[in-house]
Amino acid sequence: MKEITFRKADSIKVVAEVASYIDSLSDDKSYKLVLSEIRHKRSLNANAYAWVLMDKLAEKTHVPKTEIYKSYIKEIGGNSEIVCVMNEAVEDLRSGWEHNGLGWLTDTLPSKIPGCTNVVLYFGSSTYDTKQMSRLIDIIIQDCRENDIEYLTPDELAKMLEEWE
Repeated sequence: MKEITFRKADSIKVVAEVASYIDSLSDDKSYKLVLSEIRHKRSLNANAYAWVLMDKLAEKTHVPKTEIYKSYIKEIGGNSEIVCVMNEAVEDLRSGWEHNGLGWLTDTLPSKIPGCTNVVLYFGSSTYDTKQMSRLIDIIIQDCRENDIEYLTPDELAKMLEEWE
């Protein structure tokens, strides 16, 4: 197996490298070429900072930080899937999904298919890439601002969000 990491601007060089690799392969076998985007995960510092801010919000608002966190999960966008399941399977699906962690939430919506329910499956922040984590922290900061809670400057926050891997 050969893995090539590249940016679109490098496409001519990459095509040459892939062509060279393909030439080295056996003629009597089949192969699969997979091209996928590299998604960067959020830094642990960003996650820890989000929880520090949610803790401050919980102290100020007297709302449990776990409830604050769960309310944010549904506001991020791009972190959910909707699946249509038979009515009798809804509770098992919801229970199994929510067992993944605190932010793995579900909602239900009516389905046009008789005997079925649409289940919205929200992914917890442990799966977020940098853009999603940035949106989460932005929402938290907005609430901190409204509650006169101190938070990092935009420059400090940007530096922290750049610290991956």
